[in-house]
Amino acid sequence: MSQPLTQPQQSVLLSLAWQSIAHGLKTGKPLSIDCAKYPVDLARNGATFVILEYRRQPRGCVGNLDPIRPLAEDVSENAFAAAFYDRHFPAVTAAELDELDIHIDLLSALEPLSFSSELDLIGQLRPHIDGLVLQDGSHHASFLPSHWQNLPSPMQFLQHLKRKAGLPLTYWSKTIKANRFTAWRIPSSS
Repeated sequence: MSQPLTQPQQSVLLSLAWQSIAHGLKTGKPLSIDCAKYPVDLARNGATFVILEYRRQPRGCVGNLDPIRPLAEDVSENAFAAAFYDRHFPAVTAAELDELDIHIDLLSALEPLSFSSELDLIGQLRPHIDGLVLQDGSHHASFLPSHWQNLPSPMQFLQHLKRKAGLPLTYWSKTIKANRFTAWRIPSSS
C-alpha cells in the first residue's frame, strides 16, 4: 500500500488518537468527532488499527478490518478502546500518557484467498506484506502485517494465527476461509 495520507494528515490522526486517550482519562469516553471539521480524506470511511506502546512494550491494540466509519472517527474510537478496553492489558494511566507511543495502521480492503490446501495457502502468503484473517465456523482471528517481525516464516505465521483463533496448530479443514490485507503504518511522532 502506498502512502495514503499526507504528512499533515498523518499528524492530525496521531494527535487525534492522543487527544481521545487524554479525553478518555478525564471523562471515560472517546473524543467526539465532527467529520465536517476534517479534510475529506479523513472524513471518508477507513479501517484502522491503533497500536499503543509504553517504554517499547505493547500497551494495547484495537481496530477494525472493515471501513465502517469515517477515518478520523475510527482512529478516535480505536485509540480509546486500545487504551482502556484491550482485554490483554490494564487500562492506560495518566502517568503513562506522555510516554505513550501511538502507531496507526491504515488497512487495505480484505482480499479473499482461494486455495486448495494448507500448503497452497502458505505459498500465497507474502511475508512482511500481508495481514491475514482466518475463519472456520465460529473460530476466527487476524494478524496485522507487523506480526511477521516475530513470526518470520509463513508456516509459523499461519500456525500462530490458528492458535489465536482457538484451533490446534495442526488443524486443517476444507471449510477454512482466509482473507489478506495490507497495512500502511503511521509511526508515532515521539
